[in-house]
Amino acid sequence: MVLTIIKALLRITGSCAKCIWVLLIMFSLEACRVNHSRDVETINDVLEGQRRAWNNGDLEGYMRGYWMSDSLVFSGGKSISQGWQDALNRYKQSYPDKEAMGNLEFSEFDLRFLSLGSAYSTGKWTLYRSEDTLSGRFTLIWKKVNGAWVIVADHSS
Repeated sequence: MVLTIIKALLRITGSCAKCIWVLLIMFSLEACRVNHSRDVETINDVLEGQRRAWNNGDLEGYMRGYWMSDSLVFSGGKSISQGWQDALNRYKQSYPDKEAMGNLEFSEFDLRFLSLGSAYSTGKWTLYRSEDTLSGRFTLIWKKVNGAWVIVADHSS
């Protein structure tokens, strides 16, 4: 599409004007490239905040990384559930105290942007507890909501 436009512009203008058009198009294309470095840093901070909150036994703090909406989606095992409050309630039931929560670590984290306001990430979670160590994989769908990056869907296994 861009190549077709450039060819058309080059046919209808003089040689000096051709250079100007080409430069304008090149600068426009360069301006369209998106630098997600700030977004990557922000999402990494959200995930690190969740890890710290979990390891401090703070489930409400851990849940701050998720979209506080009834449309939040959790998928894992044999079930799919929706809703921020329901997720918090399930976490509280499954992890009633710090000992049950153990120590959470994330690794092999990979983040890909789908648009200016959406991304997905994959990685590995490991939960170290005194009686056992659990681990699995996750896929998170991220969305920028009101200027903040939050997880809108979580598939963990």
